Amino acid sequence: MITVVGAGAFGTGLAIALAQRGRVNLWTRSADHARQMQTDLTNAKRLPGIPLPDQINVTSALSDKRPHQTFLLAVPMQTLRQVLSDHMDVFAGQTLVACCKGIELNSGLSATQLIHQVIPDATPAILTGPSFAADIARGLPTALTLACTDEPTCKALQAQLGTPCLRLYRTTDVIGAELGGALKNVMAIACGAVMGADLGESARAALMTRGFAEMCRMAQAKGADPTTLAGLSGFGDLALTCTSDKSRNYQFGLSLGRGEAFDPSITVEGAATAHAVLAEADKMNIDMPITGAVVALCTGKLQVTQAMDMLLSRPQKEE
Repeated sequence: MITVVGAGAFGTGLAIALAQRGRVNLWTRSADHARQMQTDLTNAKRLPGIPLPDQINVTSALSDKRPHQTFLLAVPMQTLRQVLSDHMDVFAGQTLVACCKGIELNSGLSATQLIHQVIPDATPAILTGPSFAADIARGLPTALTLACTDEPTCKALQAQLGTPCLRLYRTTDVIGAELGGALKNVMAIACGAVMGADLGESARAALMTRGFAEMCRMAQAKGADPTTLAGLSGFGDLALTCTSDKSRNYQFGLSLGRGEAFDPSITVEGAATAHAVLAEADKMNIDMPITGAVVALCTGKLQVTQAMDMLLSRPQKEE
């Protein structure tokens, strides 16, 4: 049995896609939200206009303990610890696939590291890559990275979670897959800010390229395979989120660049991740100037033009 934990846009989109293969549970914390989806047969708040298949069982109860369950944890990174702690008995000994992209602000842990810390006997994995919830829900072609250090589990998950429109590429390089997904959100904020400030597409292209170099530096320092960052979870997701206003991190950056207020109810994973990554980079003596600029923008210490001047005034060097 597959249970998607989190009925936001992405969790709902995954549940709709996986319902092609059979029965899927979709959990939401709110009983009212569950009743709304059960009655209207749609997640009007998160994915309006897209019907829920009959194969989806929407529930606000997560207490059914069964052997050999697969849970897809489609909750924001900064709330993952609480969800894990609230349902330790249910998750114990199960396969937990994190579908969030980021680094926990207070601990500096990735999603799979957090799973291992809170639920030590669970098998952690990560599903990440270039994907928008509406595309997945509508059955549009999407390819993602599935990472798990246990090769047999990774193969089994690939067979269990893949669909005709959702193509999964597996890897055992969990560190690279997670860092690619987390760091691209930081770069998406930077690119959105550049475009919001009307600094031009050439500047955005340069920022994406140098941002990718930062991603690779951090990943390699953490022991990741550099080729992982060139795949879907790194370069692929970077290309998507740095160029589309469907990306919440890019939208947040646009607001920063335009000097506009941003809806605080919208989850922006890259803001917290930038702070966590910069702290880690300082400890490890890794040069990450774009990440530093994003932190300064998010905290109001710099405006976009000031941040760009800071980056452009750095000493010139070989590529």
